[in-house]
Amino acid sequence: MIILIESIVLCALFTLMVYIMSREPIKTLYNYPPKIQERVKTLDEYKDKIPTQKNKLAAKLGASVIFLAIICVILRYINGYTTFIESFGYGFLLWTIVNLYDAIVLDIIWFCHDKYFVFKGTEDMTDEYHNYWFHIKGFFIGEGLALIIFALAGIIIHFII
Repeated sequence: MIILIESIVLCALFTLMVYIMSREPIKTLYNYPPKIQERVKTLDEYKDKIPTQKNKLAAKLGASVIFLAIICVILRYINGYTTFIESFGYGFLLWTIVNLYDAIVLDIIWFCHDKYFVFKGTEDMTDEYHNYWFHIKGFFIGEGLALIIFALAGIIIHFII
């Protein structure tokens, strides 16, 4: 039962985070399919607003470190896990649930079909906005990253905290 409650809470928090970030879609440009990114980069309207790849990498790295610290505290002190296997397994399961929710509900159902996310000057790129495969690949990339993140979390919990 606890996994259901935690999954719902995490999906709700993730939805809120995505909603807040989506208020300025240009800041999430690198979450769009590559052909849309390329087109937006050529449009004068967005020229000085496009985040750099360096900023994107720094933001993701910083967020990953903060996320890792938070997940370790939650798995250890809220869920009470003390071993690598418990921490890794439960953390990875929660991640997979939220990642699947993100890919299906937020990306394929919401993002791909909401005109709000369409940049001016890319309205003719409907096929790219409906590029479900892009989001499915993102799910699998997320799963790969989760293996690393939760292996680190399991090690930290087992040996450090």
